Amino acid sequence: MHKYGVGLRHTHFPFLEKEENLNHSEVEWFEALLENYMETKGRPYKMLEKVRADYPIAFHGVSLSIAADEDLNLDYMKKAKELYDQFEPFVTSDHMCWTGHAHSNLHNLLPFSYTQDNLDRIADKVMKAQDFYGREMTFENLSAYFTLKNSTMSEAEFLNNLANKTGCKILLDFNNVYVNAINQKFEAQDFFETIDSKNVSQIHLAGFSDLGTHLFDTHSHPVHQDVWKLFKKYCHKFNVPILLEWDEDIPDFPTLEKELLKSKEIYEQQ
Repeated sequence: MHKYGVGLRHTHFPFLEKEENLNHSEVEWFEALLENYMETKGRPYKMLEKVRADYPIAFHGVSLSIAADEDLNLDYMKKAKELYDQFEPFVTSDHMCWTGHAHSNLHNLLPFSYTQDNLDRIADKVMKAQDFYGREMTFENLSAYFTLKNSTMSEAEFLNNLANKTGCKILLDFNNVYVNAINQKFEAQDFFETIDSKNVSQIHLAGFSDLGTHLFDTHSHPVHQDVWKLFKKYCHKFNVPILLEWDEDIPDFPTLEKELLKSKEIYEQQ
């Protein structure tokens, strides 16, 4: 299994375009942000081709809006499918959320009620998406700053039920669980204990910003020590590829790689 990966970001293109840097990296795979490669054949696309020639890649999207109360956006999905067919990613993921309505993408990942009606409705959309793509989809647990009072199950229970009903997988973001646990005042361990390991296909690690009143999921800092503690406790329950995300105030590639290798050190010491 290709185990330890990082996000492919344009900041690192000059570094990765040098063969000696790419070939000597201890990174085992890269995750590309899906929308950055739609309808373009420019430098990002050429960089993705270069990376894909030597490494497995995963695609991670932010705009499928699978939980929106409307039909799937087939124009968007056709563009995604072209990339999936071209680059053959080993994981294709998005977020379990909604991002707006047709022709009005809010570019925010929005929560919804975890109810049986929404489970049935979203499961139908997930199965249609998987049929269209001809591949298994994976959905990330959300960083959300409030919960809806009419939910009848927890997020972890909802994700398990959805995976069992559709055959989709869960992208388990440790940072999101921790941020939600602090902001929404629940025990992070309960989330990890509830999630069924057979449903998880990938892990994300990232850093948050402490705004005093709440934690904000910014991906702009090293992984917090409390998140590392959760990772240390549960990493072997979920024996899947691990990705380090860093999207703002991005450090140079060697620093990013060093942060990623902390996960390898923890995992292999257990």
